[in-house]
Parts: sequence; C-alpha cells; structure tokens
Amino acid sequence: MDHPTPAPARGRGIYLLPNLFTTGGLFGGFFAIIAASQGRFGAACIAIFVAAILDGIDGRVARLTNTQTEFGVQYDSLADLISFGMAPALVMYHWALMSMKLDGPTLGKIGWLAAFLYAACAALRLARFNSQVGTVDRRWFIGLASPAAAGLMASFVWTCDELGLVGEELRYAALAVTVIAGLLMVSRLRYTSFKGSSTGPKAERVPFVALPIAVGVLIALWVDPPKTLLIAATLYALSGPVLWFWRRHEGARAEPT
Repeated sequence: MDHPTPAPARGRGIYLLPNLFTTGGLFGGFFAIIAASQGRFGAACIAIFVAAILDGIDGRVARLTNTQTEFGVQYDSLADLISFGMAPALVMYHWALMSMKLDGPTLGKIGWLAAFLYAACAALRLARFNSQVGTVDRRWFIGLASPAAAGLMASFVWTCDELGLVGEELRYAALAVTVIAGLLMVSRLRYTSFKGSSTGPKAERVPFVALPIAVGVLIALWVDPPKTLLIAATLYALSGPVLWFWRRHEGARAEPT
C-alpha cells in the first residue's frame, strides 16, 4: 500500500529571509573595514549606511512574516556590533586617528584608544538595549542608538573626503567626534525612536507633516548625500542633550520659589 507523501512544511523557509538582510548588513560592516584599510573611505562610509538600511529592514521583515526568533535577535546584535561598532571605529582610525602618532607616541596611543572606546561603547549600548527590551518606553532610546552614532561617524568622514579634506589635518576634530559619539551611546540621555507608544494598526502612524519633511530629506539626499546625512546625524545627536537641558529648565521653572 502506497503511503501518501507528506506535504512540505510551510513557513520554515521564510525564516531565512530576515537573517539574509542581517547577513547583508554584516557584510556591509565587514566591507567598510576592508575598504578603509585600503584608503577607500567614501566606499567604506557608503557601506556603513547600506548596513544601517538593511538593519532597519530585517526587523520589519521578521515582524511582517511573523518570523521573529531569539536566534535572529542575537544574530542581529552581533552583526550590529561589527557594522556600527567596529566598522565606524576602524574607518575613523584609518582616516584620521592613526595620524595622531605624528604628535608623539603618547598621542598616537590616544588615537587607537579613542577608536577602541567607541567600539566598546557600542558593545555596551547594544548589551544594555538587549537587557532592557520590553521594560522601557518604546518611544525613546536610552542613549544614542548605535546606527545613529555610526551614521554620525561615517557621514563626517564621507563629507570631509568628498570635500578633499585630509584626515591627518582634522585628526583632533575626528578624535572629538569619536569620543563624543561613543559617550553619547552609553549616556542616559533620551532620544526619540520615531515609534508610537500604541499597539495595533495605529502603532506606525505619524503626523502628516512628516510626509513633506521626508520628501524634502529624500530630495536633499539625492542632491548631496554626505552633507545631508551629516546634518541629519548631527541634529539627531544634539537632540538628546538639548531635550535634557530643556527638561531641566522646565523642571526648574515649575519648582516653587
């Protein structure tokens, strides 16, 4: 008697899809490290931004296809550490921080230690984020998110490279950007996550004014990508301290005299 052929399990293959996007982001970070070591800084910075785009896609794909897994969460964090921790640190090091040795052996050590500080802060930021999932207000990030910090680093290098500026001449500015970006990641400053607090169909709704703003940003990206990204990354990085000062000021005004 012939036995019926079992129907193939449905849905198992789809789990590969979000992890492919994560792998693509990991490849972008790895490529950025290789390109920076070869002096191709523009390509390295573009690869970091491609990794950031893929990082934003993989989570949405997993939610849309209902394929969220603990493996995917951990894999995503490890890929983020490479793409938004190691890659920006090494791009900045090869572009400018390596030139700190021109000012003496001590400052030369400060150059690579600053790159390490950024990478370590990215690791701490990712670990803290993973440990606080489900316990914090989803409208806010505590500390600058690692993709945003990587965007600040990469857009700074990319803009300077496009303008023909040499990292050796801007090594102290690069040192400041690296240290500030790293410390902002592990700070307690709050940054908007651009996510609503509600759940269900209305969770992703945004004000209407966001549409023309998004169109304007896309036009600016088409005209001058590096400068647009640098301005956007800088404004977002500054929004945390500005919000903190504003809250303190409002709190001081509310206290009775």
